[in-house]
Amino acid sequence: MTQIALFASHIQHTRLSQSELVEDLHDACWMIEDGDQAGHDWCEQEGYPGYTSYASLDDLPQRAPAFAELVTQLDAFAHQFAEARYWDLGSARLSCDSLWINILGEGGHHSGHIHPNSVISGTCYIAVPSGSGRIKFEDPRIAMMMAAPPLKRDAPEEAARFAYRTPTPGDVLMWESWLRHEVLASQTEEPRLSISFNYSVVE
Repeated sequence: MTQIALFASHIQHTRLSQSELVEDLHDACWMIEDGDQAGHDWCEQEGYPGYTSYASLDDLPQRAPAFAELVTQLDAFAHQFAEARYWDLGSARLSCDSLWINILGEGGHHSGHIHPNSVISGTCYIAVPSGSGRIKFEDPRIAMMMAAPPLKRDAPEEAARFAYRTPTPGDVLMWESWLRHEVLASQTEEPRLSISFNYSVVE
């Protein structure tokens, strides 16, 4: 008997090359948070459980050198991701078209979502205190499983319908933007700090 595994969902795990960059990004994120009144207003209006620059700032690499260096490293990681997926980009290229800060405190979470109009999405982790929410990925086929039986308790991760990761500072996770994911609720008052991003294909 032969078992053939097809149509895997890939998550790329890399790390920033310098620990000093994580420290610089930490300071830069708090500097941005302190001065972004429009971001705080949006978070309060939308009930966001913490702070995000998602709806208020689109120029982080111009605001602090640490963000510009981050994008340089993310560009290299995105190229590696595309190569590993055998993407034929022709004359096009991958472009980081959005980059934003997320700061979550106790109870802070992100509900399940995808990132439309992008090809690669991901997160760089800056501060991940013990008890902060893990990231959870969902099998994209789950809506079509209908009457599939439950899994055995000892089923390996590659058979699971959900996968969880507990990143550490300096980790960078990338995945294809159609992969549904969420951040579980934090159980600590210490802030969980990350920088999320999207890549699109441009000519």
